[in-house]
Amino acid sequence: MSYEDKNLTCVECNTTFVFSADDQSFHSQKGYTDPKRCTSCRAARRSGGGGYGGGGGGGYGGQREMHPAVCAECNKDTEVPFLPTGDRPVYCSDCFSKRPAPSSQRW
Repeated sequence: MSYEDKNLTCVECNTTFVFSADDQSFHSQKGYTDPKRCTSCRAARRSGGGGYGGGGGGGYGGQREMHPAVCAECNKDTEVPFLPTGDRPVYCSDCFSKRPAPSSQRW
């Protein structure tokens, strides 16, 4: 398949960025969708900068939304940056840091 460079608009900062033909080919081979963020907003998001406006990982410079949970190890009330669904154990930061690293990564 032949690809041509195309312009996309970043969902964070609304700037136009080029999605190169080479990048499109790579994304296609890996089964990825087109990127939604420009290079700088993706980098800021990965580093916890939150993209547009800087700040925490909540996007647009806001604080990350935290959700109440009970630690499956010590039963202490805690908060986590994701919505617990009940199908997997949730740990407080102390208990999580004591757990062994997984033997293989899922990605």
